[in-house]
Amino acid sequence: MSLCVQTFHSIVPSSSSSSSAYVSALGKTAYFPKVLCPILQPQFSRTLTVAHKFLFGAGAGPTRSGISSIRCFSALTPQLKTTLDKVVTSNKVVLFMKGTKEFPQCGFSNTVVQILNSFNVPFETVNILENELLRQGLKEYSNWPTFPQLYIEGEFFGGCDITVEAYQSGQLQELLEKAMCS
Repeated sequence: MSLCVQTFHSIVPSSSSSSSAYVSALGKTAYFPKVLCPILQPQFSRTLTVAHKFLFGAGAGPTRSGISSIRCFSALTPQLKTTLDKVVTSNKVVLFMKGTKEFPQCGFSNTVVQILNSFNVPFETVNILENELLRQGLKEYSNWPTFPQLYIEGEFFGGCDITVEAYQSGQLQELLEKAMCS
C-alpha cells in the first residue's frame, strides 16, 4: 500500500477546549493510503479531520491554519522489491509474519506456523514487526493488506483464512508436496 504523508506545521483547534491536543500535534505525521492523495490534496479540511481522528481518535476536527503540501510515495522501493523477489524465489515456502516461527506474536501468524509445521516442510519466516517500511512495502508487493502472508514457490498464496481453507480442503498439502518435489 502506498502512503500519503501529511506533516502539520500549525493547527488551530476548532474549539478552545481541545487546544492542548492540537498543539501537541505540531510536527506529527499522519499516513493515508496513496489512493486518497488525489482526493485529500484539494480538501484540506477533510484531510485535517481524517488526520485528527488518526492522531487523537474520534472527535471534532481541526481547521486549517498552515500545513505543508501533501506528498505521496510508495513504500515499495525498487531495492525492497528486488530484495523481496530474491527472498520469495530463493525459498520454496516463505511466511511473512508477526514474530518468528519459534515465537509468533499474533494468533493468525501462529495458526499458519502450526499448519506448516503439521506438514513438516521447511519454511523461512520474516518478522515484519522489525521494519515498518518492510511491512508497508509487502502490502504493495502482494497487494494484500494483512499479515501473515504466505508465499509458495515464489507466488503469493494468501493470508491466514486462505491458508486455513486450503489446509482443510487438502489443497495446501498438494501444493506443498508439489513444491517440495520441484
